[in-house]
Amino acid sequence: MASKVWFITGSSKGFGKVWAEAALARGDSVAATARDPKTLSDLVEKYGDRVAALKLDVTDKAEAGAAIAEAHKRFGRLDVVINNAGYGQFGAIEEISEEDARTQIETNVFGALWVTQAALPIMRAQKSGHIIQISSIGGVNAFPNIGMYHASKWALEGFSQALGLEVAEFGIHVTLVEPAGFATDWSGPSAKRATPNPVYDSARARMLERRANVVPGDPEATGRAMLALVDAAEPPLRVFFGDVGLPMIRQEYASRLALWEKWDFIADMAQGEKKNRKG
Repeated sequence: MASKVWFITGSSKGFGKVWAEAALARGDSVAATARDPKTLSDLVEKYGDRVAALKLDVTDKAEAGAAIAEAHKRFGRLDVVINNAGYGQFGAIEEISEEDARTQIETNVFGALWVTQAALPIMRAQKSGHIIQISSIGGVNAFPNIGMYHASKWALEGFSQALGLEVAEFGIHVTLVEPAGFATDWSGPSAKRATPNPVYDSARARMLERRANVVPGDPEATGRAMLALVDAAEPPLRVFFGDVGLPMIRQEYASRLALWEKWDFIADMAQGEKKNRKG
């Protein structure tokens, strides 16, 4: 199999670093990005010219375009683009400030959008490419105290599904990876927290109790999974990482369908005089 060129945002730690290491270890080349390229020095020292350590704040559209252009100039093509940079915003919806909300969306949604838009002309010219958006179980379900984070991931899911339909004719694949419960610093140093309102303390406590019963997955184990995903001839639009996602979403979607069925008479009423012809 021919070696691939990867572009990975948020490569200095967590999933981004694991996937960069996995790609490099098998002989691929990686444009690894971080706000501070010095945090990527260990990758450069270990893998040399197969690593391009690039500065990138994904909220800066011009910087995103420049980083993609530099990666293309350095390696001559872009086979895999992974929009991994992002963070978790904790806080009940009433607690979220305007700054909290805007910064979350700027990073988790617009950051992925700017990188994706910059990469697409290159991939269209190649007639190939794979854009991988790092979503979350929180992109297909929702829980208390992280509503703004959910808003960002649901937005990512929506534009990426549309994108997949738009670019398939150019030989470009789009995949949403939906991890659940891994031992990264997503809820630690990388997270941001709104000023708490005591009226939501009980909801926070229930969420913490629920999370305490979940055994987190090992991020290192996802390297092999990511390689299998990028090597697939027909990669999926969506895929879970970890064994929590599918059982959880089966339950969630069964609940949604049951509720829609129960209230379908409202849908009929909304038709007005126009008769529904069902079944």
